[in-house]
Amino acid sequence: MATRTQFENSNEVGVFSKLTNSYCLVALGGSENFYSAFEAELGDAIPIAHTTIAGTRIVGRMTAGNRRGLLVPTQTTDQELQHLRNCLPDSVKVQRVEERLSALGNVICCNDYVALVHPDIDRETEELIADVLGVEVFRQTISGNVLVGSYCALSNQGALVHPQTTVQDQEELSSLLQVPLVAGTVNRGSQVVGAGMVVNDYLAVTGLDTTAPELSVIESIFRLQDAQPDAISGNLRDTLIETYS
Repeated sequence: MATRTQFENSNEVGVFSKLTNSYCLVALGGSENFYSAFEAELGDAIPIAHTTIAGTRIVGRMTAGNRRGLLVPTQTTDQELQHLRNCLPDSVKVQRVEERLSALGNVICCNDYVALVHPDIDRETEELIADVLGVEVFRQTISGNVLVGSYCALSNQGALVHPQTTVQDQEELSSLLQVPLVAGTVNRGSQVVGAGMVVNDYLAVTGLDTTAPELSVIESIFRLQDAQPDAISGNLRDTLIETYS
């Protein structure tokens, strides 16, 4: 399922929210429409945490996470950390990261198996990503851009990257990520696909400006046409593959 919404007239859904297979974060404040778009689709499938990160509402840009864990910048307050730990499932590790590239959502792009990271990220951060999120980590650029989290939207089913990514780069990224990958846009031509949408294995949420052709590309590459939350039963890749084959 792919759906469209706005956060206070902004189409940058991926700036104000974070979506994984085990939880969802949405920014505090904003309009009810924004939350209801998530609540209508997710229901009781996964918890939705209303939060700020380091006092800001750009929760999608400040955090990186998957079903196993959530990484937050060192500026995150103790109250925010406690709130997140209370809201998220016990199986999800919430970890503060000391990293000068503190907008973690811009510099880390991950699913439940692989993470692409900014080439200059700290070695300690790289180890934390591998440990907390349980993923293989690759230092990478996307179409020459170091902000991999801004220019890639990724799930366990597929990936959408910056529209000017060359075919050679697309093939390299696809083989690293082990998912089908396509270059494209969201929100009527926006190249920052990571900031313009959020996606997990059964739901994508994009900005209201997203066109029908863009939406159909998203539904196709992320295999969302017939996906249901309850279909994501097992946590192993082979279970996922059986479910969607």
